[in-house]
Amino acid sequence: MPDSASRRNRSVRLSLNDRERLAPKLEAARTLGISDLPIAPSEAEDALFLGDALAVLPRLPVASVDLLIADPPYNMDKDFGTAHGKHMREDDYEKYTRLWVESALPLLKPESSVYVCCDWRCSSAVQRVLSDFFVLRNRITWEREKGRAAPRNWKNVHEDVWFATVSGNYRFDAKAVGQRRRVRAPYRDGDGAPKDWDESPGGRFRDTAPSNLWTDLTVPFWSMNENTSHPTQKPEKLAAKLILASSSPGDLILDPFLGSGTSAVVAKKLGRRYVGIEIDGEHCLAALRRLELAAADPRIQGYEDGVFWERNSSPRKR
Repeated sequence: MPDSASRRNRSVRLSLNDRERLAPKLEAARTLGISDLPIAPSEAEDALFLGDALAVLPRLPVASVDLLIADPPYNMDKDFGTAHGKHMREDDYEKYTRLWVESALPLLKPESSVYVCCDWRCSSAVQRVLSDFFVLRNRITWEREKGRAAPRNWKNVHEDVWFATVSGNYRFDAKAVGQRRRVRAPYRDGDGAPKDWDESPGGRFRDTAPSNLWTDLTVPFWSMNENTSHPTQKPEKLAAKLILASSSPGDLILDPFLGSGTSAVVAKKLGRRYVGIEIDGEHCLAALRRLELAAADPRIQGYEDGVFWERNSSPRKR
């Protein structure tokens, strides 16, 4: 990275002071994560557990979770720190998916919703497992914007998020996740007034209903203050859409593969409670630091004035 870029690097960095200050919280997360005792409701609220999801999930309080957001390891060879993802046969990955879904199922309420992230390699396995336990509602496809060129294949720049519910009684607030788009063809009515769009000093915009194709996300990188060293970190904006659409303030959000804490951080910023499980100590430490930062700055890049903005079009970008 050039020196000029280094000076502008806003990534989350853990200083020695940060590590010393957060060490007791990390040790508490580790102690709770490796215990084999049931976890009390008071211990499973705004809490992180350092441990294996398959070991921790069965210990969490039954019927306590309002929204499950899961970003499990994709079916590929990937270094996540202390853990290393390994490519499996598709039926083995499906068995693994079934294991953690079955462990999470008793924790959900009858009105709960479920979102599971995946890529094209494992999307079909996730779909099959979810359809066995839940009502499948939709598949969201989002553009990652970045991706490696492939000389003998199409460049891979998208991922999926499967949306399912426990029952037919579930929350979905479409108004909370509206998209504000620039107007390229500003049609006007007979009196010359804007037709289905608004004109402001900042430009011409139209508020549209949310769709299942998302092209407004930016994968975290060094100039974003949400960026960490986690290799598959999801944007806070992505988590915000899922949380605002399918939960209410005060609801409990569960993420069994927390990574560097994105879903917990966004839950905190949006007035929800959270419980997260992460197997890697360094990523768990980053999550703890991000939760501290969220208390001081609850902003979410690309979400302002109660709407989601197109990439590079929000008020702070103009």
